[in-house]
Order: sequence, then structure tokens, then C-alpha cells
Amino acid sequence: MPDAFFANSKPRKRKRSDAGPAGPSTKKFARKDAPNSALRKKSTPAAPSKGAKKRPADEELDSDRTDDDGGDIDDLDLTADVDVDPGASGSEDDGETPADKRLRLAKLYLDSVKEGLAEGEFDAADIDRELISARLKQDVMEHSGKMHLFIADTIDFTRAPSGVLRTRGHRFSVTSAVASESGKHLFTAGKEGAIIKWDLGSGKKLATFHKVRPPQGAGGKKGKAKGAADPAVEGHTDAVLGLALSSDGKFLASAGQDRRLGVWDAEAGAWIKGFVGQVGHKDLVSALAFRKGTYQLYTGSHDRTLKVYDLSPAVLGYVETLFGHQDHVRALDALRGETCVSVGGRDKTARYWKIADETQLVFRGGGRSRVREVLEGGLRGEEEDAGDEDEDDAEAGAGKKGKGKAREKTTRFIEGSMECVAMIDETTFVSGGDSGSLCLWSTQKKKPVFTQALAHGLNEAESATEGVIQTPRWVTSVASLRYSDLIASGSWDGTIRIWQLDAKLRSFALVGTVAAPGVVNSLQLLPPPKEFLDAARWARADDSDTGRTRKGGGALLVAALGQEHRLGRWLSLKEGVVNGAMAVVFSPRTLP
Repeated sequence: MPDAFFANSKPRKRKRSDAGPAGPSTKKFARKDAPNSALRKKSTPAAPSKGAKKRPADEELDSDRTDDDGGDIDDLDLTADVDVDPGASGSEDDGETPADKRLRLAKLYLDSVKEGLAEGEFDAADIDRELISARLKQDVMEHSGKMHLFIADTIDFTRAPSGVLRTRGHRFSVTSAVASESGKHLFTAGKEGAIIKWDLGSGKKLATFHKVRPPQGAGGKKGKAKGAADPAVEGHTDAVLGLALSSDGKFLASAGQDRRLGVWDAEAGAWIKGFVGQVGHKDLVSALAFRKGTYQLYTGSHDRTLKVYDLSPAVLGYVETLFGHQDHVRALDALRGETCVSVGGRDKTARYWKIADETQLVFRGGGRSRVREVLEGGLRGEEEDAGDEDEDDAEAGAGKKGKGKAREKTTRFIEGSMECVAMIDETTFVSGGDSGSLCLWSTQKKKPVFTQALAHGLNEAESATEGVIQTPRWVTSVASLRYSDLIASGSWDGTIRIWQLDAKLRSFALVGTVAAPGVVNSLQLLPPPKEFLDAARWARADDSDTGRTRKGGGALLVAALGQEHRLGRWLSLKEGVVNGAMAVVFSPRTLP
């Protein structure tokens, strides 16, 4: 660990992994800090006010604590999104006690909640205790990091979706599609290097940001690389492979095959900054995600590293680099906590990064290796191995009589690459790979909690010598409705599959499908705003009776579809496939 990392911070006591012997292996990840130490968030702690007790230097961060009661108001960052004028009467006073400070911050937070509700076009009379109580409860549950939304049962997936929007505007495959949480805008990216902004309500194209050419005189491959690394170039010079929107919809981040990370003003549609060279990646940027509720951005690349950026207007800079993966980083995801999860392609690992603790949890996919088990803690007994095999057979749905057949099914297609990942809550995530398996993981266990083999079936191909060859369809993308029991997966079988998690997060089951011709390159699940569901465009024909009321909140599914996979040309679908994006609304059940 370089000494520069501790230049502006006090040394902290390292914590051991909470997972224990049965949990995933824990490693201290290597990191490369930003040249400018001012970009580090963990700077010198502020001096405590008079009368306040001095905090121990090795005290654990509040975000690392977990409570059985699902969270507490003390866990909230009450200063989030609240601008405090140092000269105002609400600023910190030298004689302010800790209790007074907590009361002052709570009042500021309540004022911000009221302002947010008012901006949502609520009448002043509606901003009452019930609305504020519901908002506070939602914030507390999200800060607790646990799944708390059970909405899958409120949606009837056997009926047709209440509305479907399809967009066409890209010449080549659409690699990514993201919608704003407000439900107003949709952004799509294509292999031709263009980004298009759409009105999500009407489907109207609002703006197009085309691929730019490198500076004159930069011809050939060397010139192309030189142009791509030029920070003065405002845009991408090659295919755009991924998009991410900040929670408030102000910033759009784009990942490019030209090794550039682009930052855009999503509202104005203007280029802000590109990160290349020493503060960028050395290979194509394949994945990116915003930390929920913040401007902290995580990116992953084929150079096998992750990078952290702070896009707040006061900083807008690179923070650090995280090392650990042994192959291309294919996907990553993040929620509210200062953590993220990533998958490393053919290193067959998912890594859960604890940024504040400077550690990572490593989860191994693919087949079992006794050599690996020796290196990670010694050989297990034969009885334990047998027990694991029986457990695997039970998960495959086979009894003792069909044990051999079941084992043949589960071992025929060994996972060679982990391709996609999505976080469900702060300790649970789901991943998909080239074996066609959809796996549910917990940060407390080394092995998957549940595995759905062949989630999208088998692909059949004719061979002149072997006849019909069956191979599993890769799980190319996966998404979750944050902190809920709803997940979605995509491949190239012509459907997007919707799965429901059980309340104890031990398994999931198929509850519905959506027609989606082409390769599903990205998926996103969002809770649609009420006014979005009430719009005529998304109203189901048999729900026109105004005397019926809605139950629950529904779900908005956004998918990017193309004839090819976003990272290669190993698969090409032509018949009936259109390069475009799709938005589908699942309305909640209606009650008489």
C-alpha cells in the first residue's frame, strides 16, 4: 500500500472478513490512488464540536454496520442533497451539542423531503405526515441495504404488458439502453458510435450524439489510437459499449471501445469531459455504474481493472484504480453502499469490492477444483464432498434414482465465463454466464445459494459430421428491480424472462416472459412514476374503467436489442431482428 494513500487520513484498523471459514475468500485489493490527493473522499476527519466525545480512530463506519431491525434513522446521511450555507443560522455552532446537531440535521432533512415532494407536483395539503412518513420509511429501508419490496405478486405476468415502446434509430446493434428514474428520457447507444436521447413517453427522438473523427493527420491504427487518447476530442471515436445515468438524471456516463469514459450533461445533451490516458483505462471500457444517490461512478475494462470517479461538479475527477481480476471485466453493478460487484469473464470470478475497507470478497464460478480447495483452506472430508454433491443433485430436482442423470446434466456445460451481474440488495446479487446458468449469490456464502441451469434453454446447430449439436444459450444480460423480489434475464432465444425471488432469498422461479427478438445486450428494471403509469400510452385496453384502482407500483423494463453481441461478432441474427431498444410497462393488478 503506497504511503501516499495515508497522507491525508488517519490509519484505520483492518477488519477481518465477517464471512468466516464457510464464506467467500477475502483479499486486500491492490489500488492505485489519484495523483491529486484532494480527490480522495477519505480526507482528514473534521474536528468534533465542543462538548462532543472524541471518536476512536479505529471506529467502524456506520455504512459497514448491519442491524437486525432493518435500519435506523441514525444510519441516514441527513446532509445528503442539502446545501447548507456556512453563514446561515442553521450552520454548526461552536456551542452546539451532539443532540442539538442531530436535531438540526433532521430538520434540514425533513425540509429537503418536503421540497422534493413539492417538486413532484403535490398539493401543499397533501404534504402531510403520511407522505413524509412513507418517504422516511423508504429511505431508512434503502439505507439498511436489505430487500424490502415485494411487488412480483402484485403484477399479473400472464397478461400482456400494458404498454410497449420500440425505438429504431441505430445502424448497428444497440449495446445499451437506460431510462431516467423520472421516466422522462431514454438513452440508447450503438456499435456505430452514436448515442440517441428519446422522449420515453412519446417515443420521439430528441437528440443524437454522433461518433467524432480523430484530429486531422491521425490516420491509420496508430493515428486512431492517438486520436482516441486526445482529451480535447468531445465525443467517442468508436463504438459505445455501455451507458449509465445518475439517480437524479443530471449526468450520463458512456463507455467506449475507444478506451474513453465520456461524461455528458444529460439534460442539456452536452459533452462535459472525457477520461483518457493516465486517468482512463488502457483497453476498451466494458462496464460502468453509478453509486445510487451519488455522483460516484465505477467503471470496468478489458485491462482487468476497475476505476472510481467522482463526478460531482466540485471535483469531476478520477479517484483510484482497483486491481484483482485476472481477465476482462465484463460487467459491474452498484447500489447505495460504498461497494460494487463485478464479474471477470474467463477468470470465472465475481468480486464484491468494499471500497472503504480496501478489501474484496472473491466468489468462484465454473467447475470445482480440488487444487483450488487445497490452496484456499485444505481438502474437505469425503463425507462433506458427498454431502455437497447430494445438495447439488437436490437443487437440480433429481432424486436418488436419477442422481447419475442429473449429475450428467449439471456437469455437461461447465461455465467458462461469467458475463453479467446485478445487485439485488447490499448483500445479494445474481450473475449469468456462458453455461446458461443463472446464479443467486450471498456475500455470506462461497457457493451460489441457488442455480437455475439452462435459464434460456439450448441452442441447436447442424453439423455435417456430428449431426445436431446442442449448446446452452449464454445469459447475456441480467437486471433487478432494486431491493425487490423481481429480476430479469436476457439471451438470444427471443424472450426476456422474468423471475421472482422468494422472501428468504434462497431461490427464484419463472413468472413471465416478454417477446424480444435479437440479442439482449442490456436490461434495466425501474419503478415507474405514478403519472407515467396513468399516461394513456401505457394504459392497458381492458383497464379503461376509471372505477378500478391500482394495487402496487408496477415495473418498467428497458432492453437493448441487436443482431450481434455488444462485445463481438461471434453471433449474428438476421431474420426478424431490428437494432433498437424496447420499453415495457407492467402495470399492477387492478381491484374493483
